[in-house]
Amino acid sequence: MNRVEEKIEELLSEIGYDEATLLYKKLAGGKRLRAKLILKIASEHKDAPLLGAIIELIHAASLLHDDVIDEATLRRGVPSINATNGSKTAVMLGDIFYSKAFSALLNFDVKIAKIVADAVTSLSIGEMQDVILSENFNDNEAKYLDMLYLKTSVLIEAASTTAALLVGKDEVAFKTYGKNLGLSFQIIDDILDIVSDEATLGKPALHDFVEGKCTLPYIYLYHDLDSSSQAILKSFHKKELNSDESEWILEQFKKYSSVERSLKLAQKLSLEAQNALPNEPELVAILKTMMERTF
Repeated sequence: MNRVEEKIEELLSEIGYDEATLLYKKLAGGKRLRAKLILKIASEHKDAPLLGAIIELIHAASLLHDDVIDEATLRRGVPSINATNGSKTAVMLGDIFYSKAFSALLNFDVKIAKIVADAVTSLSIGEMQDVILSENFNDNEAKYLDMLYLKTSVLIEAASTTAALLVGKDEVAFKTYGKNLGLSFQIIDDILDIVSDEATLGKPALHDFVEGKCTLPYIYLYHDLDSSSQAILKSFHKKELNSDESEWILEQFKKYSSVERSLKLAQKLSLEAQNALPNEPELVAILKTMMERTF
């Protein structure tokens, strides 16, 4: 991972704008999942660290824009760039990262560059779908999962697929792995928003629902409730919840095992990812770590 960090620093220095580098350093470091996948899959390829750096820069850009859209004040427990430096700065910084990443893609074969560029288009569509779905209470599982794939999974899928192409491995198998890893990763995030405390999450529990996001547990819960309870749940949508309202939602989750049902889907997707690459123990280990994480 040190090689990836060095490549990120190189890309930032090539921009020639110190402010962009300084602001990047203010971003809280994430799990670097996408870069780790690339290094695991294509460890012997000299350009794997650069590809990892490009995709991590794209991911950072998407988070900057995401925080502006969500009006988030925290990112991984520290103040977001839009909170400290304003939304205009956050948007333009994201644009700088995107454009630099795209120019760096010229170092790669056109097929690899196209997969990554198409993934960014899909990611942006997913973000737009997320905004639209959050305007009203969404109880459609298929729509939610489609949005989830585009917004979160597609860049992980691209990382896995392009790394396989770098070293001539089975493109289809690694694409399946990346897609299902991404979906299960986000479903676990959705679950943690419900079951974890604020200190662990770096944001208040049940924050997704307050923001307007009807994640999988809420969708499952809605369809299990009677009509009067459905109306109560919908009345809490996009609302700052008091302790009684939060407690009511948590009690319903417990009563109907909606969180457990969501976990089962994540486990199913994770198993499909594992079955796609049965002879890749390090990638299977990433799946296990992701499924068992608490933040």
